[in-house]
Amino acid sequence: MSLEHLSKQTFQEKVFNYEQNRQWKFEGELPCLIDFYADWCGPCKMIAPVLEELSKEYEGKINIYKIDTEAEQELAGAFGIRSIPSLLFCPKAGQPQMAMGALPKDSLKQAIDEILLGQKN
Repeated sequence: MSLEHLSKQTFQEKVFNYEQNRQWKFEGELPCLIDFYADWCGPCKMIAPVLEELSKEYEGKINIYKIDTEAEQELAGAFGIRSIPSLLFCPKAGQPQMAMGALPKDSLKQAIDEILLGQKN
């Protein structure tokens, strides 16, 4: 299963409709990790295969989405994305958390387990 790329419309359906809701209200079935990236970004290219692996490892538990900041500038602006890659962790309950940079796989797994799945290691 490859990672799903979100547009503004699919983001509002699957993650958060920021035009309707002022307060964070998660719309998805599963917690998710969103990768804000650009095609020209070196660190984004480095993290992409790691996210592919994680999407397989956590299949059925979380969704991993990608948002091209060049194509979806409004979405990037809505979340104040200043540097990429930026990773937005969206649990089913509670507030989303942002991480900057190409994190190593171990750090990503720890964040997924703790933030998205509520597991303490």
